[in-house]
Amino acid sequence: MKIVFMGTPDFAVPSLKQLLAHHDVVAVCTQPDRPAGRGNKLQISPVKALALSAGVEVLQPETLSIKKAPSTDVKEIRNYLVKLDADIFVVVAYGLMLPKAVLDMPRLGCVNIHASLLPKYRGASPIHSAIKNGDTTTGITIMHMDIGMDTGDIVLQRELAIGPKEHTPSLHDRMADLGGECIIEALALIEAGKATRTPQDDAASSHVPMIRKTDGLIDWKWPTERIVNLMRAFDPWPGAYTLYNGEIIKIWDMDCAESMDSIVSPPGTILSVDSSKGFVVRTGDGMVWILEVQAPGGKRMAAKDYLRGHDIRVGGVLGNLK
Repeated sequence: MKIVFMGTPDFAVPSLKQLLAHHDVVAVCTQPDRPAGRGNKLQISPVKALALSAGVEVLQPETLSIKKAPSTDVKEIRNYLVKLDADIFVVVAYGLMLPKAVLDMPRLGCVNIHASLLPKYRGASPIHSAIKNGDTTTGITIMHMDIGMDTGDIVLQRELAIGPKEHTPSLHDRMADLGGECIIEALALIEAGKATRTPQDDAASSHVPMIRKTDGLIDWKWPTERIVNLMRAFDPWPGAYTLYNGEIIKIWDMDCAESMDSIVSPPGTILSVDSSKGFVVRTGDGMVWILEVQAPGGKRMAAKDYLRGHDIRVGGVLGNLK
């Protein structure tokens, strides 16, 4: 099949690799180069890097909507996409909304690779949300795109288990690989005319927005499980964090501690300090070991090493208590 691929971040790379191996990718659309890093130098997207190495033409429009940017450039790119005469557009984590005129260009429409079992977790942060909410399973959905946000008919779904202590990076990579496998399977069904189209149940849907930096703030009044899940979900960004003596401390690893019914200290209180392991903090329903942390401007380190250079004392309080 002749395919135009639309994607930008690392998550989209395994899918593009699979398509390059099995189909004719005639062009790749990806986000424009953006400044990044300490030097604020322009960086190309992971998808662009792969496309260039494979000798595939790369298009980088700021938008595909004429209403948002009624410029000659947008019209020219849209006309060029039509001339490519692709059978289908494959979209994964592209970062731009596709107007109806673009969705209607290929003869077989546009399909999207989404990182949840739709209609659950429509939107920008399905992987993080699954971990944050304590889910034990997630999955990949291949769907036909319409003008809604992840609302199109489902072609194929595959489940994936979430490890009890799994953080976002490992789940992200496993789901990216699964997405690549699923799109090849789905395209084979579509090409053979055997693909089904199952409408989503809007009543069962949920939406997850883009993550904000402030979402990582821990409220120690929460149950231990919720706090641990937040930490797992927001690794590496924005990171779960708390305040101690006015300074931000990021927490990268923690584990449930054996709770003692006699503890009456308020949530956030440091209950014990162990120079060989870390320190224990009171939560809304128990206690948690802090095992890996990071000071502002510092590196991640074991909590036991952090204790050597920081004054963490029993009775101290983490966070803003109200």
